Amino acid sequence: MATQAISRSVAPPVEERADLAAWLAVAAGTLGALMATLDISIVNSALPTIQGEIGASGTEGTWVATSYLVAEIVIIPMAAWLQRLLGLRTFLLIMAGLFTAFSVVCGSATSLTMMIVGRVGQGFTGGALIPTAQTIIAQRLPRRQQPVGIAAFGVTAILGPVLGPLIGGWLTENISWHYAFFINLPVCAVLITLLLVGLPHEKSRLDLFGEADWLGVAGLAFGLGGLTVLLEEGQRVQWFSSSLIRWMTLVSAAGFVLLFAGQATAKRPVVKLKLLLDRQFGSVALMGVVLGIVLYGTSYVIPQFLASIAGYNSLQSGKIVLLSGIPSLFMMAIIPILLRFIDIRLAVGAGLLIMGSSALIDAHLSAGSDGSDFVVSQLMRGVGQILGMLFLSQAVVRSVPREDAGDASGLFNAVRNLGGSLALAGISIIQDQRVWLHSRRLEETLGANSIAVQDFVRANGIGRIAQQIQIEALVMTYNDIFWIMGIGTLVVLPLILFLRPLPKDAAPAATH
Repeated sequence: MATQAISRSVAPPVEERADLAAWLAVAAGTLGALMATLDISIVNSALPTIQGEIGASGTEGTWVATSYLVAEIVIIPMAAWLQRLLGLRTFLLIMAGLFTAFSVVCGSATSLTMMIVGRVGQGFTGGALIPTAQTIIAQRLPRRQQPVGIAAFGVTAILGPVLGPLIGGWLTENISWHYAFFINLPVCAVLITLLLVGLPHEKSRLDLFGEADWLGVAGLAFGLGGLTVLLEEGQRVQWFSSSLIRWMTLVSAAGFVLLFAGQATAKRPVVKLKLLLDRQFGSVALMGVVLGIVLYGTSYVIPQFLASIAGYNSLQSGKIVLLSGIPSLFMMAIIPILLRFIDIRLAVGAGLLIMGSSALIDAHLSAGSDGSDFVVSQLMRGVGQILGMLFLSQAVVRSVPREDAGDASGLFNAVRNLGGSLALAGISIIQDQRVWLHSRRLEETLGANSIAVQDFVRANGIGRIAQQIQIEALVMTYNDIFWIMGIGTLVVLPLILFLRPLPKDAAPAATH
């Protein structure tokens, strides 16, 4: 009887559940991450229009996308330290406010320089919103409810890049390209409100200011910034015959020296590069670079092709880019099943194979190709993105000790963005070189004494044949770009052999 009385008097444990404020905080983090990922690609479909209005050439236009990615690379590893320094809510309020201001700069830009300044600011402030969204999920939600937050974050991470070209294209065609940036103003107003309501104020710890790896921060900024200028402008200004390129080479080299100096002297380096020495993590990072090249490279090249060759407007191009998000969204629903039952080596291998094959499919375009020629490859790309990026992201946090998981996640996100930055810079170089080469080779095939050539010139004029040569050379160049991305993806395929299976009972980690 006594035992029964005691058992009746002991209340069952109450399941911990998040309150409304916690969910508002998660909503704020998710909205911030969506806005940041959306702005990576929102300019892609509108870029031909933007280039014309700010007086930028096709190769210079890549700066509009590249500058955002490079700035993100610098801020993402610093986000955890900055939120400890300022407190999570204060840090996010500052970043959201500055992101709004830089969005206004972009929307008001009348020159390439002004646009680049705004995009750098957007990347630096928006990049901070991505990892902090994961922090909010981990801190504000009980473990049992974290998968809901992780799923919401995963959807935004996928939706952002694929919705960006569609939204940017619609705004460009129906209102103005300026509103691709001004749209952030009401979104940021909602975000700031949610942050004020959902997150408690935390006391700043300014004593941590002196503990920062300032050598590493300066090294990242100068190293990557100088390297980006070198790659973007080198071809246009004849490489080392230009004093700009020589100076940028020195700046980049000095930056990387500072970065490595920070590794040796800082108590907690801004980027823990020694993690790359781990066989599994190093393999994951290299595959992340390649997947970043394909993801960001294709989302940039496809709208450019459709605009210059098929005559598509910004909205039509955005719809084609959106196709890759359809299979991704469907597959998000079965992520827990995929993680539990599919071996990581099989999943990543399949993802790389699909991504590589989708790029090779696009390497057979012609002057008559249009959006329908990208449907199959875009749907394949959506499947490959989930299998590749999702499982690689899980491998990141499982391949290093628990205390290094945050550093590993930041480094993986940085190298993925680095892949995108290298892709855009590489595309600019390839376009300059290969268009010239293909044009000369096509001209060599046209004999001045050819009856067919003479008839064409009489019917259309010499200007028309020059225009046709330029179009064909551009198509051949786009085919070269897709071929390089496809082969590059397949080259890293053997690295899957270095991966270790994921624990069967592990919950999915929040990743971007």
